[in-house]
Amino acid sequence: MALIKKFRIKTFKEKKTILKLDKISMFYNKRQILNNLNLDINKQEILGMLGPNGVGKSTIFQIITGLKDPSFGKVLIEGIDCTNIPIYERATKFKLGYVPQYGGFIQDLSLLENLNLVGEIHIKEKDLRKAKIEKIISQFEFDSLLKIKAKHLSGGQKKKLVISMSLINDPNILLLDEPFAALDILTIKMLQEIIVNLQSLENITVVVCDHQARDLLSCVDRAIVLSNGKIIASGSPDEIVKDSSARNAYFGEEFKIN
Repeated sequence: MALIKKFRIKTFKEKKTILKLDKISMFYNKRQILNNLNLDINKQEILGMLGPNGVGKSTIFQIITGLKDPSFGKVLIEGIDCTNIPIYERATKFKLGYVPQYGGFIQDLSLLENLNLVGEIHIKEKDLRKAKIEKIISQFEFDSLLKIKAKHLSGGQKKKLVISMSLINDPNILLLDEPFAALDILTIKMLQEIIVNLQSLENITVVVCDHQARDLLSCVDRAIVLSNGKIIASGSPDEIVKDSSARNAYFGEEFKIN
């Protein structure tokens, strides 16, 4: 098992912004969800997003992927304005991957058929596609599950499948929307190990959004807390938990990491 704790004190020898949200505002039916939000995410960083329901976490993911257009502001990937670039081009040209909270696979296809389906979309060369899928099968220890239909997999196995499908395109940035929801303790630990290995072994920038604050804070380098459409706190897990604004808006006075 990976030692999760050491990744919380990871320092970046060279901080380089890979994803930037510049003065993002978002309105739904005249209700403001995001208010002039600015966020820089560093290359090969694991960033956690926290905040109460309805604060805009999923909206941020949708704006980054292109599922929704911001009312105002820009999305920049590797310094390039992607605000008006469509979803597919963001995924392919800018290597952006997204793992939704629910679904992300075809229920009546087997695990292997789901992997092959995504592989055929992204990798035209047959031998390269086969090699990539074989690597993922080994990496995620899928050998005994290949013929099982996705709908019959456990919750943790389904989550592993969706994450593995998102890796076929070799993403530089991976967005994980509530990966720990409704999972048991051992499965959460397994997913935490996968997340830190994506950073350390695959050099992927990971952004995680979840309501399981302790589980999220145990595997991120930096966390932000959102409230009233803005980032009210940002820092390491230890710093964020001690921040008075974060405690007042989200954690409460009794919250501790351990």
